[in-house]
Amino acid sequence: MSFYTALSGLQASQTDMATISHNLANVSTTGFKRSRTEFADVIASSVSTDPRKMVGSGVVVKGNTQQFKEGNLQTTSNALDLALVGEGFFIMKGTGTSDSVNYTRNGSFSVDSNNNVVDAQGSYLMVYPVDSDGNVTATGKTGLTNLQIQQTSGTPKATSKVETAVQLSSTSTVKGDAADYKFDRTDTTTYNNSVAQRVYDANGNPMTMTSYYVRTKGGTSAVPESAGPPPVAAQAATTGTWDVYTFIGDQQMSVGAGKDQKVELVYDDKGSLKTPAAAITFNEFAPTSGAAAQTVSLNLAGSTQLSSAFAVNAKKQDGIAVGQLAGVTVTDGGLIRASFSNGDIVPLGKVALAKFSTPTGLRQTGAAYWEATGVSGEASLGSAAADGFGKLMSGTIEGSNVDITEELVNLIAAQRNFQANAKALDTASQVSQTIFNIRS
Repeated sequence: MSFYTALSGLQASQTDMATISHNLANVSTTGFKRSRTEFADVIASSVSTDPRKMVGSGVVVKGNTQQFKEGNLQTTSNALDLALVGEGFFIMKGTGTSDSVNYTRNGSFSVDSNNNVVDAQGSYLMVYPVDSDGNVTATGKTGLTNLQIQQTSGTPKATSKVETAVQLSSTSTVKGDAADYKFDRTDTTTYNNSVAQRVYDANGNPMTMTSYYVRTKGGTSAVPESAGPPPVAAQAATTGTWDVYTFIGDQQMSVGAGKDQKVELVYDDKGSLKTPAAAITFNEFAPTSGAAAQTVSLNLAGSTQLSSAFAVNAKKQDGIAVGQLAGVTVTDGGLIRASFSNGDIVPLGKVALAKFSTPTGLRQTGAAYWEATGVSGEASLGSAAADGFGKLMSGTIEGSNVDITEELVNLIAAQRNFQANAKALDTASQVSQTIFNIRS
């Protein structure tokens, strides 16, 4: 019997060393939980056995118990790196047709080519859907859905009205009065000033609308002789005439049936815009982006011609662009929001968590995944910072909970145990050999 007793000790020590080696091998594995080998003695007895004369029959491995103590937290720069502080597991669904799910503490997530939030194995992170205020709209297993990061937000609208109020200098040089004058927007000597403004096509694509101002006439206002000597202010006042050429992208805008390529501005002797009295409506044009044709009007109301330098006092347009994804944030409660370039902040979902009555009964499946078993019980679902679940930390991942020093000490102890059982086996062998050598 001593052979089998010592053999059971050797086997148990081997299992212990294998468990410790596995722990050490995963010291840098995100979300890994160490295991501990637990043993029980073996006693063969019956009701007729004198309890004072019972001899044990060795040792047996009762199980490898997982230790769900939290690992060290490591800060990252990725908002989708999530760490759970407290109880709970992330719920992951594979990309196949099966409805089976896995549970993990590894919160290192990224976005795949289809904008789904996935882990390193490509499994989807499951969340609860939310409304525009961030309130959960469905719960339980049937309410779970995979998290998708939308790339745009908002409904586009083509620009139809542009308002620009400029201050044109009354001392500007007249450039457009020569008989051989020809406007060339690539030649800055052919115009006095320019104003660029962003407008949008029907698909929300940005375009640049640029208006070029060319002074064509200028001079002192006329004062009737019967009025007597004019005031000093009137003598200094000037009228002015300007031509405006407008381009959207590389397309020049035209006006009216004659498709005039310029619009004339006339200022009175007080520097106020006299003509045109209403907004300028350009002829319909087709954006180069391929969007639907559109018509744009330019309202210059509020523009002035004074002796001060050129300035743009106001710019406004009524087009709406589609917001592009600018960033993602995750609250302690697991609410994920996306922010967009147009100022929209859109709730995308709330991270769903699972916990178990007996987490040590979960089955390890590799890749820091666990599956529910009859020992662990069914998953109880919820969200972070509620109902006994831990809170989430964004930009953080949970490392392995393996303590190298502790594992090395345990490894030495397991080695000593193995050596002791090997010595017991060797001693039993020597005793047997001695008995075999007894001669009558």
